[in-house]
Amino acid sequence: MPAVPLAMTHRIETLAAHAGCGDRVSGQPIAPPLSLSTSFVLGEPGKHGAYAYSRLGNPSRDGLEATLASLEGGESAAAFASGCAAMHAVLELLAPGDHLVACADVYGGTYRLVERFLKPRGVEATWVDMGESHDVDQAMRQTTKMVWIETPTNPLLRVFDIRTLADIAHAHRAICVVDGTFTTPVLQRPLALGADLVVHSMSKYLNGHSDVVGGVVVSASEELAEHVRFIQRAGGAVLSPFDAYLVARGLKTLPLRMARHCDNACALADWLVDQRRVGTVHYPGLPDHADHALASRQMEGFGGMVSFEVEGGLDAARALLTGLQLFSFAESLGGIESLIGHPATMSHASVPASDRQARGIGDGLIRVSVGLEHIEDLVADLSRALEAV
Repeated sequence: MPAVPLAMTHRIETLAAHAGCGDRVSGQPIAPPLSLSTSFVLGEPGKHGAYAYSRLGNPSRDGLEATLASLEGGESAAAFASGCAAMHAVLELLAPGDHLVACADVYGGTYRLVERFLKPRGVEATWVDMGESHDVDQAMRQTTKMVWIETPTNPLLRVFDIRTLADIAHAHRAICVVDGTFTTPVLQRPLALGADLVVHSMSKYLNGHSDVVGGVVVSASEELAEHVRFIQRAGGAVLSPFDAYLVARGLKTLPLRMARHCDNACALADWLVDQRRVGTVHYPGLPDHADHALASRQMEGFGGMVSFEVEGGLDAARALLTGLQLFSFAESLGGIESLIGHPATMSHASVPASDRQARGIGDGLIRVSVGLEHIEDLVADLSRALEAV
């Protein structure tokens, strides 16, 4: 299946609308079909066709991967059974004795993989505040093989300069990996800025309907793509055909959804700044955000995630989270409905308390995935809950 359904365009809206579709030929279904078969009829021994066994390749998964490669402007994509499986596959590119440089403000699941999986295998890792490129350059070693960037970060929404950090990585013969879950290719395309790999949790915005767990790695080069595909197929943590079908369906509305997520998040952040019980509001769309200028240059929108500090610590956070009616207190993010969470006890619970505090993740920090509801309803719900804190 071709990577670009309509080869004359690279516009994200058109590519997304044709997600998973094949060539425009007579009899071709408009909606891509779902292929649930685990096995496929083979030719003679040693001369197999395009498909043999669904772990190795499946029409539904292949169509989704081709679309995601097109959306990111990459050479190839590999879809996995979860975002963590996708990250795990990328980290498998490192061998004992290698060194990883990663941003300090990172998703708790990434931290857990590095600390509990990589380090016991003999891979060294250095956590760095990537807001200062000099600090990243200073952290590089002869054994550094990978630079891992998350931007905007989870949950403090820091924004880092992908092009500059990719240049540093390449100067030291390391690859640059970007977790683009919060932005999607609608808002940011890291490969065009010099990154070698982009990782997404497809459970979030790419699917967008809170009914799929999946991940993807998009590669800039065929050489890297071959390594990732081998890990995907040999390791077996592949995305199911039905989940691939659902993500492809969700992608068709991705540009529309991201525009509404951004509009609502901007409005909510502006409102939160003026609230009595709210301290710092973390949102790159705010003019006083430390990385606002960079975000304005690097991103096509400021995203649908907002974090803020509620005064009063854990007790105040608990009162707020249990006093909401429209926002759902739940794990994950990126769905059409608004979700709210407490990083210290949820997404970053695996990070030691001392490390969380050092990184600015206090007990009063609240993370909001702003959905597609009417903004006045979201504001009214948060206003009622804040009054009760």
